[in-house]
Amino acid sequence: MPEPRIGAVILAAGRGTRFGPEPKLLALLDGEPLVRHVARAALASPAQPVIVVVGAHAVAIGAALDGLDLHLVDNPDHAAGLSTSLRVGLAAMPAGTDAAVVLLGDMPRISAGHIDALVEAYREADVRPSAVVPVSGGRRGNPVLLDLAQLSDALAALTGDRGAGPLLTERADVLEIAMDSGVAFDVDTPEALASAPHSSRFERRAASRHRSEQ
Repeated sequence: MPEPRIGAVILAAGRGTRFGPEPKLLALLDGEPLVRHVARAALASPAQPVIVVVGAHAVAIGAALDGLDLHLVDNPDHAAGLSTSLRVGLAAMPAGTDAAVVLLGDMPRISAGHIDALVEAYREADVRPSAVVPVSGGRRGNPVLLDLAQLSDALAALTGDRGAGPLLTERADVLEIAMDSGVAFDVDTPEALASAPHSSRFERRAASRHRSEQ
């Protein structure tokens, strides 16, 4: 089986109204905007290119990501829900892309190590799964890796404020892999940001790999 081509999509177009009047994805954690944490993790992973879907606060989000090797695409219909941003991001993937890792811009404890594990599981599967999803505490989390050929019709039919999770629930060809609580932590409120967990073993694994490659 040929080596699959895998990209990454970061969904960063929402308004984040539960967080308050300021753009949620620009809130600082460890001195850095939330969305930049996610972008750096994606860029340090084997999933390339990295597409960032922007909409609300597009100019400010772009400024927060300045200097990173990303491809920003605008979703003019972002107010219609998460599904529209997912479709815009996947449509921006280069022709011939086999799979995409979909990340949420408000999950700053996702690391390259988490993404590496998804990609490795997909590449090493005897039969390619329709998706690879992380599980923590018995529940599925994010990011998820989606096989674009197997899911193309279902993804095109998504509507409203939902991502790929609902369409994967009834499928028998989804590969689950155990991960830590970082895949379940997102920031919806200032209180959630204040309770952000420390770095995980997946983050440390990615940092160790990076040092070994230097």
